[in-house]
Amino acid sequence: ATSLRLSLLLSFWLDRGVGAKELRFVTLVLRHGDRSPIETFPNDPIKESSWPQGFGQLTQLGMEQHYELGQYIRKRYEKFLNKSYKHEQVFVRSTDIDRALMSAMTNLAALFPPEGISVWNPSLPWQPIPVHTVPVSEDRDFIEILPKFTGYHDQDLFGIWSKVYDPLFCEGVHNFTLPSWATEDTMTKLEKYQNCVLVKEILYHMKSATQPLNHRKLIIYSAHDTTVSALQMALDVYNGILPPHASCHLTELYFEKGEYFIEMYYRNETQHEPHPLTLPGCTPSCPLTKFAELVAPVIPQDWSTECAMSNHEGTEDAMD
Repeated sequence: ATSLRLSLLLSFWLDRGVGAKELRFVTLVLRHGDRSPIETFPNDPIKESSWPQGFGQLTQLGMEQHYELGQYIRKRYEKFLNKSYKHEQVFVRSTDIDRALMSAMTNLAALFPPEGISVWNPSLPWQPIPVHTVPVSEDRDFIEILPKFTGYHDQDLFGIWSKVYDPLFCEGVHNFTLPSWATEDTMTKLEKYQNCVLVKEILYHMKSATQPLNHRKLIIYSAHDTTVSALQMALDVYNGILPPHASCHLTELYFEKGEYFIEMYYRNETQHEPHPLTLPGCTPSCPLTKFAELVAPVIPQDWSTECAMSNHEGTEDAMD
């Protein structure tokens, strides 16, 4: 009788182990921390010189926000991530904008403080961790075309996008006559491409994480409010509110009972745990195959052809 009870108990625990929900991969899309104004109005008494680093730069508050976020990420994934930084497990990508790059670096300082053999300076609780980016010059073909159409000759790509797409979108909604080059088809494609880039990236890496030889556990994208909101609009989970500084969209891949599932969360405040997000047409824990099927319509099949631009090296190549 005792042997039978032990056998049944062992079977129970083995079954629990096989069916246990196991985290396999995580993607985080972050907005940079608090920043100084990008620009201001002519009569504003507070000039650029009033800000320690000038306009558009990460502030000390922004650094504190991302350090706190890094601590939260460490706590949330304590049992999943290696305590020490491992280059084959973690990849960090940022836009080539100072505040996004600095936010990523501050975040990583909290996420992976040096310990053990990674301590290289006993008096400095920090270690260098790579943050990858693509220079804005990579978009030179596109940038060189824009002055002809927009009249902007001294704006970076981020500034041009925010100053051109937004007014054209608003004008279109209110039936103003748009410039001849801003056709309805062009605007539709621009909106589609703005929204779909990260969806394609995330899906690609989620699928890659199901392969036996995959060692990567975490990918972080450090970007902007438009990045977070565009991703959420593409997934139809956007709440209509501008993502706050240091907000974070979490996408987690789980394995349970022989099947992969995706769960999404949104951390837009520090007082509460991230809010669960549900992809329309699916459940909060959405099967990977179903997720791929539902997001397929927003993903272009041939990015370089549809954009009529050269195909620069992206994260898929950089991560090989």
